Amino acid sequence: MRAQQPIGTVGVGDATVSGALEVSNGRAVLVGNTTVMAKDHVAEVALNRGGEVRVCSTSGLHLTAGKGTGDSSPLMLALDRGAIEVRMPAMQNDIVMTPDLRFSMRSPGPLDLRIRVTPNGDTCVENRGDQAPTLGIADQFGQSSYELKPGQHVLFEHGNLKEVVDHESSPCGCPTEPVVSVADSGVTSSNPAAPGSAVSKSAEEQHPFPAAVSAGLAPSNPVPQAQPGVVHAQVTTTMSYGDNDGASSEGTPSSSTATSAPLAPTTASSASTAPPASATQTSVPAPAPETAQAPPPPPAPAPNDVFHYIGRFFKRIFSGR
Repeated sequence: MRAQQPIGTVGVGDATVSGALEVSNGRAVLVGNTTVMAKDHVAEVALNRGGEVRVCSTSGLHLTAGKGTGDSSPLMLALDRGAIEVRMPAMQNDIVMTPDLRFSMRSPGPLDLRIRVTPNGDTCVENRGDQAPTLGIADQFGQSSYELKPGQHVLFEHGNLKEVVDHESSPCGCPTEPVVSVADSGVTSSNPAAPGSAVSKSAEEQHPFPAAVSAGLAPSNPVPQAQPGVVHAQVTTTMSYGDNDGASSEGTPSSSTATSAPLAPTTASSASTAPPASATQTSVPAPAPETAQAPPPPPAPAPNDVFHYIGRFFKRIFSGR
């Protein structure tokens, strides 16, 4: 009995492989009927006949080799869920399947096929290349069929061949993995990364101020301090209450008068002797509270009235009146 020919290999760190396989140099050798379940990134299956099958992240693919000799053995690729990208020299007996549809090759040719199946059954198919083989598509019950031309990009809603979006624009293969370039990151280090390599941004760059500061991901900017030796303007005034002529009882100026201080020194010597400024803020004292005053005493009698009163007193004594 002749041993089965291997289908291809896949890295053991990229996928979980089950079925008939062998492990050699960190790669699983797929023999017979095997299943490849990609991890959190793309798993590339290198085919022995040439070409590759890219199993997209978290997608599952079943691979089976038919009867044949060497590289002429036909392949059956069955997509369980997710998405795949098939690039290989296709033969007429090759078959690609999804849970709802079956793809067969009308003729051999360079195949660049991308398929994506969503949870609700929507099947996106893109047959890339002008020299790609024409694909005959049938449903699993054989009641409907569709012919996919080279370069055609369609969507079968719910896996139904009668509900076709003929000019689909959404990609059908693996999603693009985001890569941050060194130029975009703006990160400097004593050990710089190689050009074109992926680097990660810091939490402060991903969450700019003020969101990063409020979340504790970045330090807040320090408050600028006054420079020593620089004179700052300081305004002071006194609020007082007096009589009607505008003067207070203590001789201080009323609130209607104020004195403005110069904003900057005129000479260097005045700047050196000026007292250090406490801050850029101006200090204004609070107004003094108003106090109640007793009413003024009655005016004293004029001097002439006093002498006149004394004179009448002595006049009455001596005149007897």
